[in-house]
Amino acid sequence: MNFQQLRIIRETVRRKFNLTEVANALHTSQSGVSKHIKDLEDELGVELFIRKGKRLLGLTAPGQELIGIVERILLDSHNIKKLGEQFSNKDRGQLTVATTHTQARYALPRIVTDFKREFPKVSLVLHEASPSEIVAMLRDGRADIGIATEALQDAPDLATFPWYSWHHGVIVPKSHPLATQKKLTLEAIAEWPIVTYQMGFTGRGRIDEAFQKAEIIPDIVMTALDADVIKAYVELELGIGIIASMAFSADRDPQLRLLDAASLFSSNTSRIAVRRGSYLRTYSYRFIELCSGGLTEGVVRDEASAARPEDSA
Repeated sequence: MNFQQLRIIRETVRRKFNLTEVANALHTSQSGVSKHIKDLEDELGVELFIRKGKRLLGLTAPGQELIGIVERILLDSHNIKKLGEQFSNKDRGQLTVATTHTQARYALPRIVTDFKREFPKVSLVLHEASPSEIVAMLRDGRADIGIATEALQDAPDLATFPWYSWHHGVIVPKSHPLATQKKLTLEAIAEWPIVTYQMGFTGRGRIDEAFQKAEIIPDIVMTALDADVIKAYVELELGIGIIASMAFSADRDPQLRLLDAASLFSSNTSRIAVRRGSYLRTYSYRFIELCSGGLTEGVVRDEASAARPEDSA
């Protein structure tokens, strides 16, 4: 038994039993993947995968038991490497934070500035991704910390912490009729074409939920991943925009006006997440504490080392 065999078992499950994709992901041949799987099965004396001809369809009962052990072994081997780095180079290394455009652009600049001032020799990588991609990056070790509004709290293998709450706002050109309306309503918003976020990004679900509850069908003519694109098309008068209110700045957006919509759309909570059981360098804990002073190393460590909810059920 060796680590390459374990990596292949894990990747086979992640790639939904497509051995061509497994071989590509691990930079090896498909025949080599098949041989490693067969060698491990022969050594253990059990079949790990359900087969139809040469195709793998799923995990057998022993395979389902094994995959959890494989995940723990590979995670601990990664933790051992990080442990060595922590004590050999305390103030050097790389911190990868997977986050959305909104967080990277509007919530993190001050934190990043403070972090780089404190840890100038640490290479900080801000990887912009969708919430589901952030979950995947945390799970497979490509990211140390994840920050997003969606998806993180739904992954039991992640330890998540509320960071801050925010509301959506409506943006319009300064000369738009809504800019002079005393009280903004969903009905008034729905009279105009709307530009807002794509599904799964920056609280889009809260926007849809509000209109559905009011039994109003909005005319959403365009969606985008981030507020900067939405603002650009609102300036071109393609429609009015619904964005995270923190993404608006009177100085940066002089042609637009932000209308308060806090009473129309439910609040959203941005969260910070780490993978349970993952070893974090000291500077990783410090980055989280810079985001929220209450999230000390002890608080994060205790939650991240706690059993997953289903394990204690």
